[in-house]
Amino acid sequence: MTAGFVPPPYPYDRLDRFKPLANAFDGGLVDLSIGTPCDAPPRFVIDALSQSNSERGYPPSIGTDALRRAAQAWMSRRFGVDVPVAQIGACVGTKEFVATTAQWLHLRSPHRDTVLYPAVSYPTYEMSATLAGCRAVGVQVTATGGLDLASIDPADAARALLLWVNSPNNPTGALDDLNAAAAWGRANDVPVFSDECYVEFTWDGPGRTILESGLDGVVAVHSLSKRSNLAGLRAGFYAGDPELVTYLQEVRKHVGMLVPGPVQAAAAVALADDDHVTAQRDVYRRRLERMAHIVTAWSGLSVPFPSGAFYLWFDAHDGWEFAEKFATAAGALASPGDFYGAGGANNVRIAVVQPDDRIELVARRLGVS
Repeated sequence: MTAGFVPPPYPYDRLDRFKPLANAFDGGLVDLSIGTPCDAPPRFVIDALSQSNSERGYPPSIGTDALRRAAQAWMSRRFGVDVPVAQIGACVGTKEFVATTAQWLHLRSPHRDTVLYPAVSYPTYEMSATLAGCRAVGVQVTATGGLDLASIDPADAARALLLWVNSPNNPTGALDDLNAAAAWGRANDVPVFSDECYVEFTWDGPGRTILESGLDGVVAVHSLSKRSNLAGLRAGFYAGDPELVTYLQEVRKHVGMLVPGPVQAAAAVALADDDHVTAQRDVYRRRLERMAHIVTAWSGLSVPFPSGAFYLWFDAHDGWEFAEKFATAAGALASPGDFYGAGGANNVRIAVVQPDDRIELVARRLGVS
């Protein structure tokens, strides 16, 4: 019998062998491996979730008018871009959108079979190609962490279904030249999808969207998971090119990709408020600075402050060796860099998503003041 697809181990499950080391500490494991928000979402968002009275009927797959108008207004406030409501669609968190879009585009363009994505990046970009039966081709990055668009083989460009861009990048925090990516896509007739879920946590200059370059040939993808500490609600949206967005809206209706009605109501309220995001920015910046000091003081390694996102990404010479030492000495989990591509094997990612008292617990265990 010929073997079919066998899912590889989920990256973070590979850290399970370190958990007994960390759990041996008084106070238990401090998980800094996964970017799961721990801070409370705004009370008014939870009130909207519980009081929408939208539990009974099927919610619109494309998103309620209230949600899409809230997304439209947020993009106008945040970036100064005007996106028609018809060119905005809801998604069940952005991970599912990343994982499934290649499949839908391959149905649309079966003569194309390649997904281009940053060589050091969130692993779901690569997995999306595998799940669609396509080729996954990592694009090399420059010294500053952006895509090296000139390195893309013209033969791969000719076969490309789409190019993924992620800015600020997970795991590196690097910012990319989104205008250049959009121009490359238009010149090569390749749709560019820009994952911008960390845009509210941009430390080097203002947050940017690929939609500032125009809507033709590009789609921006946004999430409330990080922005509003609503990862458990699974709420996001995509916006941009009218043909691409309309096609995806129609396909996703048939698949049954529906954000629950109460979640859409809460998401609309969350997108309408910026104050809670400003407060969360301050929290993450403080935690990044503190954890960078802790790791540097303990290890002697250089831990740079990121340009964006809430991860520390640094060269530890051997990511797995550092992760084991960190678990043994600090009772904490960090992510070895090869989770995000072979090019990250020497690196480590630390997510500053634990409460301040847990970060201080790590400091005490390591003897850092």
